[in-house]
Amino acid sequence: MIWLRRLVLLAAISFGLSSISAHAAPSVALSEFGKLPDVEDSALSPSGDRIALVTTIKGQRVIAAIEDQTKMLTAIQLGDIKLRSIRWVGEDRLMLITSQTQRLDDRFTTDKAEMFTARVISLDPDDEGGLVFGNSTKHPALIRGSYGVREIDGTQYGFFGGVEYDRKRSRVSLGHFRPHLFRVNLENFKIKKLANAAAPNHGSDWLIDAEGEVAYSMRISYDTGHWIVRNAEGEPILDGTQERAGVSLVGLGFDGTTAIIAERSDTGSRWMEIGQEGGEPTEFLPDVEFENLFFNAETGQLMGYTVGEGDEERHVFTDKALQKKAERVRKAFATYESSIAGWTPDFSDVLIRTSGNKDSGTYYAVDLGTNRANAIAYERLGIGPNEVGPISTFEYTASDGLEMDGILTLPPGVEAKNLPVVMLPHGGPGAANYPVFNWWAQAFASRGYAVFQPNFRGSTNRTVEFRRAGYGEWGRKMQTDKSDGLMALAEAGIVDPSRACIVGASYGGYAALAGVTIQQGLYKCAVAVAPVSDIRTMYREDYEATGRDRTARIALEEQLGNSDLWDDVSPWRNAERADAPIMLIHGVDDTVVPYSHSSRMADKLKDNDKVYELVTLKGEDHWLSLSDTRQKMLENAVRWVETYNPVD
Repeated sequence: MIWLRRLVLLAAISFGLSSISAHAAPSVALSEFGKLPDVEDSALSPSGDRIALVTTIKGQRVIAAIEDQTKMLTAIQLGDIKLRSIRWVGEDRLMLITSQTQRLDDRFTTDKAEMFTARVISLDPDDEGGLVFGNSTKHPALIRGSYGVREIDGTQYGFFGGVEYDRKRSRVSLGHFRPHLFRVNLENFKIKKLANAAAPNHGSDWLIDAEGEVAYSMRISYDTGHWIVRNAEGEPILDGTQERAGVSLVGLGFDGTTAIIAERSDTGSRWMEIGQEGGEPTEFLPDVEFENLFFNAETGQLMGYTVGEGDEERHVFTDKALQKKAERVRKAFATYESSIAGWTPDFSDVLIRTSGNKDSGTYYAVDLGTNRANAIAYERLGIGPNEVGPISTFEYTASDGLEMDGILTLPPGVEAKNLPVVMLPHGGPGAANYPVFNWWAQAFASRGYAVFQPNFRGSTNRTVEFRRAGYGEWGRKMQTDKSDGLMALAEAGIVDPSRACIVGASYGGYAALAGVTIQQGLYKCAVAVAPVSDIRTMYREDYEATGRDRTARIALEEQLGNSDLWDDVSPWRNAERADAPIMLIHGVDDTVVPYSHSSRMADKLKDNDKVYELVTLKGEDHWLSLSDTRQKMLENAVRWVETYNPVD
């Protein structure tokens, strides 16, 4: 089976080696960057013997289940569904979380929403699997949250938020959309309700223990921000008021008896831990600046966490045996940008994903019993190490003295001197860029452009203070942070500032529009994908989508600042100032930033005789989930930049 050998590339390495060999590939077509990756996701079975890869084989998108890294068990065709996650349910079954954009009627506060479903598929051809809530006449076959899977007396159970039909006057309709908590037998799909939905204008959250019981629950009011945590007996053990409703149950503690709670306020984050008896909560991991938490998928208990050490991350486990294993993994991949993609409960088998310089994405199966790591799959087989543009972190100082950085991607094999540049700010804006392979940045770099992804104030790669420094700065300091990065690159001789375009998606799309309307004289063109074009409209849409919750209003106003100043930095309201050609690209099924943000912006640009183009992506959502429309986006974005800012 040649195509299987193509998928399972066994480049074995020992733990004592200092380098990991990668694959080679010829010159790259633009489509190699724009298509969905050859491997999109992975999952490791509880024993570590089986791996599921969401991949493309012979042009078909499939789930490939392999055993012992070489034996193909099955290849299940997926078509073009929007797969959000995959996990093993025991050793023989897989659970897929998928979504679909649904139009809603006037009973809801928004006209479209992304609806999620959970489906179990089996490697046994005689086992049909099934759809969670699919056999019920009382519930629509959709989920509103997933709270884990537990094995109880040899049977796998899933815990999901679900909604119920309201049967009145011989009509079947959704009474409300607030989720109840259900336990679902993942073999016969029988349903048992464990907890009722919250009251109107309230939210719910639950933690499930190793035995499949509700260990802790939380209710929060979106009117007042008052929240309350209850123990397994339903007794209140902790409460408070957070006017932004920024409180959540994170998970169970190391021994499974405590609850970890995160409360995010205007002064930072507070992490607490409390037991079943209640009382004064203790500080969670005091004096530790942790970044990620690892939980045991079988019990829900905390296993460990990561801490930053310079430019690296270190895994910390309280179990000494797990700690030794984690250190061995870290040592083996010390020179790579890597993350743990999956692990067995005892950490004897681990899936590692690497990405960065000379690496367009590689999955390694690590067996800590034999001290071997095998490269089992590559995310982009058509992009070899020599076609990956050099990636580095570039530090600079904003005009007001704030220190920041960004990720610089350079064209492969080209001297970093006076290059044309694409500024590529991230979305969010609560997000960040890291020195890893980015398909969009690499696509522009492959065409001869330096690409800079600035971590402007408001990004999440530094302190809480750094993120809060972006509040109220849309179109202001957050915007000049980006152009300050452009000037710093120019001063270093890396780019030619007179040959710059700005490109971005979501908030990054807003920044692209603002770069040629609110700012002027900086960029030769702009490409805005699914952009926010008007802040006031965005505020109204987001506020109304929550049911006009008071806590949502407070959080939005805090982030966006003084509403009297919004119109000054809204591209739609300043379209007549556009001083460079603008391309707008938007999916009609976008449920995060409505398509109207682009269509209205296009109309305004047309009214003002500006050079623009609107590219409509039919059936596409906010995340560019579909291969054809994602490639269409990339082809048009590159065409626009090459037209108005040619390399030669």
